[in-house]
Amino acid sequence: MPQLTGKEIGPIGFGLMGLTWRDKPCSQEQAFETMRAALKNGCNFWNGGEFYGPREYNSLVLLERYFEKYPEDADKVVISIKGGMDPKTFRADGSPTGMRRTMDDSMAQLKGRKKIELFESARRDQTVPIETTFNVLKSEYIETGKLGGISLSEVRAETIHEAVKHAKIEAVEVELSLFSTEPLENGVAAACAQYGIPLIAYSPIGRGMLTGQIKKIEDLQDSMLRSYPRFQPGNFEINLQLVEQVEEMARKKGCTPAQLAINWTRALSRRPGMPTIIPIPGATTVERVEENSKLVDLSDEEMAQLDATLAKFTPAGERYPAHVPVHT
Repeated sequence: MPQLTGKEIGPIGFGLMGLTWRDKPCSQEQAFETMRAALKNGCNFWNGGEFYGPREYNSLVLLERYFEKYPEDADKVVISIKGGMDPKTFRADGSPTGMRRTMDDSMAQLKGRKKIELFESARRDQTVPIETTFNVLKSEYIETGKLGGISLSEVRAETIHEAVKHAKIEAVEVELSLFSTEPLENGVAAACAQYGIPLIAYSPIGRGMLTGQIKKIEDLQDSMLRSYPRFQPGNFEINLQLVEQVEEMARKKGCTPAQLAINWTRALSRRPGMPTIIPIPGATTVERVEENSKLVDLSDEEMAQLDATLAKFTPAGERYPAHVPVHT
């Protein structure tokens, strides 16, 4: 079993973003049922964000209410929280003042019901030396027992190589899926392997695209995604071609397209030079959690088949709109 901050976690984690950062979030009751199902199915690594939803109902508020109702679950779950963004400008703020604000606000929202095992700045602040950011986290939060450890988010390989000189990096979170294989090619996965750092794969089902449930743009439940390049008319239709091939392979395998996509990221871990990879698909229903948490073993032959499929396919459109920083 993988470990984070010395605690065992399941091979598949759980992304909380969709529970609060949606046009119309599901009810709190439904969110709680989904979270309990995640834990029941072995997905005890939960990934949320200070800005995943409005201040009055973000991941931390949801977690606080959940652990108020189910205090016995607090020690069973390992949570990672993204923050480090200026709440007014939504730009990365790695300054000492910014770090204190994001950490103090996050802990205040949890009301002492749960310790934050991992904290990660959602994007690296290019204007602040990374050691300045880390020194605040280490001396004021980790060494005082308020925080378990430091993770990185949406970074390039050079940032990982620099970061390990200044702090123990517990995990690196980047987008990794059959649609987004850049970490396998740009040195990020190799850097994680070099330092023994687990790689957390967010959006392993391509923001829902690889479930096979999205056949036309109107099927997108989240209006925010409609501004993303890969979901624009012209690009969308091209990207459906990969989905169709994944669906066909899943039928032959006897699993769902989402299960194939999620377990492909896991299977990469066994390749030479790869780190432990932990996918964190999101879900808003018990049914979807149960589907996403199923472990499916992919043979070397099946992985080679997926390699061949990917070699012939280039996703149309970038991962994010131009104004969103990536590879920081």
